Amino acid sequence: MVSSASGDIEQNGAQGLFFDDTRFISCWKLRLDDAALESLGVISPNSFTATFLSRGRPLDGRADSTIVVVRNRFVGNGMREEIVIRNLAREPAACTLSLEVDADFAHIFDAKEGRVRLNGERSVDVRKSTMAFFYAQQEITRRVWVEFPSDALLTPGLARIDMVVPPHGEWRTCIEFRLDVDDEPIELRYRCGEPVEDSEPLARHRFWEQTTPLVRSGHDGLNITFDQSARDLGALRIFDPQQPDLVMVAAGAPWFMTLFGRDSLITSLMTLLVDPTIALGTVRTLARLQGTKVDARSEEEPGKILHEFRRTRTLSTSAKGGSAYYGSADATPLFVVLLGELYKWGFTDVVRDLLPHADLALQWIEEFGDRDGDGFVEYRRSTDRGLYNQGWKDSGDGINFANGKLAEPPTALCEVQGYVYAAYLARARIARGFGDEATARSYTMRAAKLKVAFNERYWLEARGYFAIGLDGEKKAIDSLTSNIGHCLWSGIVEPDKARVVADHLMSPEMFSGWGIRTLASSMGAYNPVSYHNGSVWPHDTALCAAGLMRYGFVSEAHTVTLGLLQAAQSFGGRLPELICGFDRDDIPSPVHYPTSCAPQAWSSAAVFELLRATLLRFDPLVPDGELQIVPSLPPQIGNLKIENLPFAGTRLTITTDGTSTEVAGAPPGMRIVKSVRPPSEL
Repeated sequence: MVSSASGDIEQNGAQGLFFDDTRFISCWKLRLDDAALESLGVISPNSFTATFLSRGRPLDGRADSTIVVVRNRFVGNGMREEIVIRNLAREPAACTLSLEVDADFAHIFDAKEGRVRLNGERSVDVRKSTMAFFYAQQEITRRVWVEFPSDALLTPGLARIDMVVPPHGEWRTCIEFRLDVDDEPIELRYRCGEPVEDSEPLARHRFWEQTTPLVRSGHDGLNITFDQSARDLGALRIFDPQQPDLVMVAAGAPWFMTLFGRDSLITSLMTLLVDPTIALGTVRTLARLQGTKVDARSEEEPGKILHEFRRTRTLSTSAKGGSAYYGSADATPLFVVLLGELYKWGFTDVVRDLLPHADLALQWIEEFGDRDGDGFVEYRRSTDRGLYNQGWKDSGDGINFANGKLAEPPTALCEVQGYVYAAYLARARIARGFGDEATARSYTMRAAKLKVAFNERYWLEARGYFAIGLDGEKKAIDSLTSNIGHCLWSGIVEPDKARVVADHLMSPEMFSGWGIRTLASSMGAYNPVSYHNGSVWPHDTALCAAGLMRYGFVSEAHTVTLGLLQAAQSFGGRLPELICGFDRDDIPSPVHYPTSCAPQAWSSAAVFELLRATLLRFDPLVPDGELQIVPSLPPQIGNLKIENLPFAGTRLTITTDGTSTEVAGAPPGMRIVKSVRPPSEL
């Protein structure tokens, strides 16, 4: 549900009540005596409830209104809204409540982009106290029933209720919004008159709060960002109705409330420190949806991991219960990388079960991902309906040369090669742990070969950094981008090149003061108010910081970490999907990018990655009985304490001041390693 601060859904905007990628309610306005209310505030204690406080207009001759309106909203498979009108005066108040409602059944992205196309047939029917909106397009049908109180006077799109509110008294009612998808009624989660306290979402919310680690430090930005990010991540969790024990995370609210490949995998990697069940649910679900055939329209290929899973306008969906689109070059290697991390964290049984899916993914890398046999994974969309760019910078203009010219596919992105390198090493580690030395040697050799080829082919000697990719003519795409930070994160960068890469990332052209820009300000396509050409993405910056720390650039990693935490503090602890790339010395506060998701999964997870990689240097190897914890704290962090941290079936408490560290609750026999492993062994 997206509304204004008053609680109203404004017509012709990017607001509404959404379900299964459809906007079921496109207008919902409350008026008192035909006048708009004055908003007083919003209270939202969790992700599915909100209370909107307003007051009516004062009567003639009075400075203040004596009418207060409270709207209690509960969203879940539809909506329930309780409306309370309170009269603070000493005499009865005669009021007329008007409720305007409409349903355009627009697709969520059409609503977001303000280009609603109403191709089907719509109708509205009024019967007694119910207003029913209906949509049909060929075999697709959508319905929403709005159930008003029995004394409401209904006409299509408008309900009016006359009442007299007693002095110092109140009048209240409850309205239900019930949905239907393709003649299948959707069970409304919160019915009028039923207690909310016993609902399953509230129980999940309470359990999440009880089991989430607690972080306290001398840095307010770290404290509030961790707390807010934990709440947001809990709100973004999604559950498979057929397998409710599987927990996944949606990419972001409101536009990406669904399972993604790349986004969910990176979020899972970042959140292992907080809740490994998200990673477990993600890999299991992505394995179930792994490609099995060649399909040009969906870009499915055997072994490929999907890009996103959606309900669509048509019913030509997969047999797996929805519509899967596979246009992603990086989700497949990241799937194997996550399995490798799960092995390190001790989930060996899960990894063993999913190992055939990992091998199918690796087979896709070498048979379908490497289109021309040059050893690098590249992408090119199968039809004009697919994504033009299929790395994490997937906007149409996101991959360009230093002069601003767009790159022509097939495109082999630098970070994708890094992910493949990490996937090879992950598979080798798993094989070695399971006693399969032949497979371990094979993938270790493939990783070494790829690393050599990458550092030779992608390195731009004259510029001193790695190309963002190779274009369709195998020409190096020479723009300076944050993608090279992902290469540090994956470990594919040779040590002799790491210093200069770090210097570029920390240069004024790249580091804005809040985070690392997606594109350097010296590049031809730079625009600080762009989606991928100069903006700052928190997850991207966090991966760059982790990469800097991996190669031993401690002060640089700390600078980036503190900049991002300060940006989060400016937003009350909630990092949005992206912020504008303005220089901090020029614009002294971070600027929200228009229409960015907030909360957004990998932005919420960024602080967990910073905590794990740049502050704690927390790296487990549970099958070998080892846990590396080598805290490195900048003075601004002060003392740091993490409680209730899930690890290997136990809960850890870590207390550190950066020089001395105490770890309580470790599993019996677990060795605490207090020295940093070399980058090649991470």
